[in-house]
Amino acid sequence: MKEKQQGALLQKGQQFPLTIKRLGINGEGVGYFKKQVVFVPGALPGEEVVVEATNVQAKYAEGTVRKVRKRSEHRVKPPCPVYEQCGGCQLQHLAYEQQLNEKRDIVIQSMERHTKLSVEKLDIRPTIGMEDPWHYRNKSQFQVGRSHSGDIIAGLYGLNSHKLVPIKECIVQHPKTNKTTGVVRKILEKFGVSVYNERTRKGDVRSIVVRVGFETGEVQVVLVTSKPEFPKKKEIAEAIQKRLPEVTSIMHNINGEKTSVIFGHKTSHLAGNMVIQEFLGDVSFELSARAFFQLNPKQTLKLYDEAKKAAKLTGKEKVVDAYCGVGTIGMWLSDGAKEVRGMDVIKESIDDAKKNAKKHGMKNATYVTGTAEHWLPKWVKEGFRPDVIVVDPPRTGCERTFLDTVKQVKPKRFVYVSCNPSTLAKDLQYMSKDYKIEYMQPVDMFPHTAHVECVVSLSLK
Repeated sequence: MKEKQQGALLQKGQQFPLTIKRLGINGEGVGYFKKQVVFVPGALPGEEVVVEATNVQAKYAEGTVRKVRKRSEHRVKPPCPVYEQCGGCQLQHLAYEQQLNEKRDIVIQSMERHTKLSVEKLDIRPTIGMEDPWHYRNKSQFQVGRSHSGDIIAGLYGLNSHKLVPIKECIVQHPKTNKTTGVVRKILEKFGVSVYNERTRKGDVRSIVVRVGFETGEVQVVLVTSKPEFPKKKEIAEAIQKRLPEVTSIMHNINGEKTSVIFGHKTSHLAGNMVIQEFLGDVSFELSARAFFQLNPKQTLKLYDEAKKAAKLTGKEKVVDAYCGVGTIGMWLSDGAKEVRGMDVIKESIDDAKKNAKKHGMKNATYVTGTAEHWLPKWVKEGFRPDVIVVDPPRTGCERTFLDTVKQVKPKRFVYVSCNPSTLAKDLQYMSKDYKIEYMQPVDMFPHTAHVECVVSLSLK
């Protein structure tokens, strides 16, 4: 019997017809060949394709499109010249309106796969998109390397490879990040800077990170190097300021680890200000080099408005903003709350949050360094019991100890802002005994990628 099953499995290199049923969580087409699930990057729902198997496992297979026999009516020509090599975007070949439908479906799939909840009964709303889904990212993190001819290049590693794809103009980045990266690259070239080599672990500059304030126009450059000292750093900073007057902050981050993570733990000041300013609506924020801030400011307003709706504030509530970063969500909610308290494990973020709250005269906001698991029980003991807890965790989702703490504290409302539908679904399943899911609102923060954010409104049963 086992042999028969084995024989029915696909073989690597085998070509076969496939009908694509839906999009997977990474933006690839998903179809079934003799009950085996097959993931095909670049294929779209409704298409009939001929696929070549590239990776065959017991439970799934992966393949590449050899031929499209029937095209999706939503297929479009990707406008980016390096779309196929770069891997930064996954959905430029799909019309934008349809991307929004598929992203809602990705949320549905995650709930079907990771929960025992009846998805038909859930209120999962249409995805909120952008009017203009281009040039929306306020931050670029480009690795630095050398071309075959020896020139310094800046770009991203290609999909599933360690080949650096040079990017001169990224059409989802704010034009100022593109311009700044290009000029900084030329300045590094002019000063004969050595470039870090991952294999030999020799060389100085690893990455150029650029962040722009959409509303203020201020630009911050962070040079990430492998060692605390690198030659001519002062002259390089002066050259950047001379060539790019809009760059108001130049920082230096040291990352000597063997890692694909961009930033190391130590950041020092090279020139200009320590921070740049940015506004969300009327609220201004000071952003230091490593502080977390949403990458799409225009959609962030919509995302936070949805979080505010889900919190159902009347002006009497005590609100906790867990994983608060620089305090953005809490500050957005503060005018509708009696008191806001936030915590984060990154001390620099909390320093920024305190400064931001003070600058806006927010007397009802308190920010502390540490975990929610530490602070919430302490605050409850002291007599502060939150009515609403808002959480915007990293892609890994919430720590189980944090969710247990929420269950103990029992806020009337729990607002979950998620950037990963899979971990969201698992966390919702865990909370479903104690909390009712009122509705789920997908928001498209990253057009042309497979990412989808979701705001979930939960109430205590």
